[in-house]
Amino acid sequence: MPKMRFVHRFMRFTDRLRFFFGPASSSPLDHEMTVENKALLESQQAATAAFVTVKRPDGSTYLVPKDPNDQSLR
Repeated sequence: MPKMRFVHRFMRFTDRLRFFFGPASSSPLDHEMTVENKALLESQQAATAAFVTVKRPDGSTYLVPKDPNDQSLR
């Protein structure tokens, strides 16, 4: 029996995975944003703007609030 090419073995393996997990779903990325998505994006951007990233001498980073009077994460 001839040796099966890697591509064919890979396709057979992914086909078996698809049998158990189902096909991958995809959605178009060029759709219009809904009102709910726009509101969520704006709230997440506002929450992100409230923090600044500080780098430690060892290279690790952490977030601190931009407001110096806010001691919640310090």
